[in-house]
Amino acid sequence: MDEYMNEQEQWEYVRNWVRQNGLWLIAGVALAGLGLWGWRSWQAHQESMYMEANAQYQQMLAAFGKNDMPTVIKLADQLVKDHPRTGYAEQAQLAAARMQVENNQLPGALDRLQKVETSTPDQELKLVVRLRIARIQIEQNRADDALATLSAVDPGAFAGRFAEVRGDALRAKGDRAGALKAYREAQSSQAAQAGNSAGDLLALKINELSRS
Repeated sequence: MDEYMNEQEQWEYVRNWVRQNGLWLIAGVALAGLGLWGWRSWQAHQESMYMEANAQYQQMLAAFGKNDMPTVIKLADQLVKDHPRTGYAEQAQLAAARMQVENNQLPGALDRLQKVETSTPDQELKLVVRLRIARIQIEQNRADDALATLSAVDPGAFAGRFAEVRGDALRAKGDRAGALKAYREAQSSQAAQAGNSAGDLLALKINELSRS
């Protein structure tokens, strides 16, 4: 707009501009309003889903505390179905798998853990799950599979724990020398990470193999 227009000319200019562009202005405001409404609706939906997942997870924890395996399994499966991309679903799967292991339902537990390992974006959780998978495979007399599970990834900060479970697998195969070497590696790694001595159970494993 020309800065030297008089007041009347400026008013006429504005009226003409609004007449020509008013519909676009209204449409723009309406779209902005719809966008804001959509965003708030999405946030409300996400919060509702989060609360629902949390409620189901708390119910599952209560059932876990009562050793009610049917309810734990049911709620874990429901969380995976309804809220698959949440930490609640992953933790529910881990809890259900633990209960299945405690009740000697190893195939079911293994299936759950493998699904978590495949789907989770959490790299540390992947390593923890691999350890649990390997332990189940050892219980199933599949020591070679356990060793393959452990060697397929870089354990990073979990090197000590991986070494200990590798020792368990080698011991299950009858390789006592290999198991002792792995246990000592685990002891050294865990002591370095923790700044103190490794766990009592690991020390017992080493002492037992050292005497034989």
